[in-house]
Amino acid sequence: MRRSTSFLLSVAAVLLVVPRYDGSERLPTIRDRPTVTASPYVPAGGWPDRIGALAPVGGLTLSSSDPAFGGFSALALRDGRAHLLSDGGNLVTLALRGGTVREPRGHVLRQGPRVGWDRRDRDSESLTLDPRTGRAWVGYETHNQIWRYAPGYGHAERHSAPAAMRRWEPNLGAESLVRLRDGAFLTFAERKPNRRTRHGLLFTGDPTVPGAKPIRFLFQPPDRYDPSDAAELPDGDLLVLTRRFQYPFRFTAKLVRISRAHIRPNAVVSGKTAATLAPPVLGENAEGLAITQERGETMVWIVTDNDAMALRPTYLLKLRWPRSEREK
Repeated sequence: MRRSTSFLLSVAAVLLVVPRYDGSERLPTIRDRPTVTASPYVPAGGWPDRIGALAPVGGLTLSSSDPAFGGFSALALRDGRAHLLSDGGNLVTLALRGGTVREPRGHVLRQGPRVGWDRRDRDSESLTLDPRTGRAWVGYETHNQIWRYAPGYGHAERHSAPAAMRRWEPNLGAESLVRLRDGAFLTFAERKPNRRTRHGLLFTGDPTVPGAKPIRFLFQPPDRYDPSDAAELPDGDLLVLTRRFQYPFRFTAKLVRISRAHIRPNAVVSGKTAATLAPPVLGENAEGLAITQERGETMVWIVTDNDAMALRPTYLLKLRWPRSEREK
């Protein structure tokens, strides 16, 4: 009897983690004007004063009745609006005022790898924006391609399948993508080439421009963690969001700071863990990362991926980068 109960609990845990689609079901598309609500999120026992080097500012639980809402794998912020990209080619943009969602808009990436709407066709895992123009770049993990979209996501302008990414594992490829202030782009693979390191590429310019050749390097995340997103700190260093899943159902995440100066051809780059997010503070799948400046303060934003499971929450967290770190 004990074995049967254990087996059933294990099956239930897997069903909670695995998305509702298996690669063949047609994905829903987000409405133009979805209804999105926010409620305060406070972890059990309240927020601690510090999470590693960071100070919690607050958190929200985002929800919507739209079946295409959720599954967010990337986050960007521009002009006071959050851009939340799902791993199914759907985007939600919204403003937050006093913990209230304002002017939510839905966008669908109708142009992308292949022509269908299953997971393999629209496995959009990473997003970065040009803060001046609003132009967007999206990384497609299964196909290891990068697509550039016009402001507003109305149409694709160009795309590329970089030769340096062709041997990256399907569905374990371009998990993160960040446009740096000097116009360079950086991307990490979720897995490979081995258990300890992950592929990394640094493009000196737009990766969708024909002939763009990146610098290849390796990123060494904390043991058994995988990179899920990255963002640039004010001093030019990188903050990498890494996460770990432990069976049957436990997520933890680590924020790792790496030096831009250490990214050189064929280098193995590691960094210092700035914070660890684990239960009870956060036990969900942290996938999206963004950094903003507010009145001289550096804010770190994280969004979670509920794997398109309506019973699992979507959290948006805001943390303050410490002044001592900002002054380094």
